[in-house]
Amino acid sequence: MQLTLGFSPCPNDTFIFDALVNNKMDTGGLQFDVVLEDVQTLNRWALEGKLAITKLSYAVLPLVLDQYILMNSGSALGRGVGPLLIANNDIGNMDVANHCIAIPGENTTAHLLFSLAYPTASNKIFLRYDEIEAFVLAGKGLGVIIHENRFTYAAKGLKKIIDLGDYWEKETGSAIPLGGIVINRQIAPAVQQQVDQLIKNSIQYAFSHYPVLNDYIRAHAREMSEEVMRKHIDLYVNDYSIDLKEEGRKAVLKLMEVYGQLNNRNMGKQQLFVAQN
Repeated sequence: MQLTLGFSPCPNDTFIFDALVNNKMDTGGLQFDVVLEDVQTLNRWALEGKLAITKLSYAVLPLVLDQYILMNSGSALGRGVGPLLIANNDIGNMDVANHCIAIPGENTTAHLLFSLAYPTASNKIFLRYDEIEAFVLAGKGLGVIIHENRFTYAAKGLKKIIDLGDYWEKETGSAIPLGGIVINRQIAPAVQQQVDQLIKNSIQYAFSHYPVLNDYIRAHAREMSEEVMRKHIDLYVNDYSIDLKEEGRKAVLKLMEVYGQLNNRNMGKQQLFVAQN
């Protein structure tokens, strides 16, 4: 059986999927047509139902539940892993709502967390995540940064205004659901469970060889140093990635609840997670 699979070229995703897509493990007859794209493109494609299996921002999940169901494995979820709001000068008593804010995609979890912290801020521009540092450095406004930029902004003289993940944790008491893996609901439940287990196996394979960085991670990490690649993996791939378990699932449900409150939406009662064996 052939399935389309989309994820980002970021080290956390290439770390997770390397064994699965590069013939390093038995896939039980499943084959994957892999597409690597930035998360905002994957979010847009998820809204269109383009891929059978895809990474997406958790903020998009409420919008695609009619088409997709969430895997128990493969998530970027944890504590101390949230996006940061940054500026190019000392912060002082800055009124964030009076500035233009660059955000890494309209349908990202970063945008949802920013909206929770700054509900009155409306002067926003949506850019690719890797364009935001330059936007802030040029003095065009503030920026919400994710991924490897969390490790590079300070060296460029940029200043943190707030850790939006820390704000989420204090407001909700939950871990932060950043990104997850979903599979089309029309795929047979047995295959959904098989893919879920394969992703789990792929992560466990990756951890068994870590901290060695394989060629697949390096090939897609662009100009990233080994130190930044490892920091990226260490921050975003953890026990929740192997299996959300009860605490992780509660965090996802909390995000769904907050999304519904911010957007005045009834989230309904659809099955959210792939059934486990």
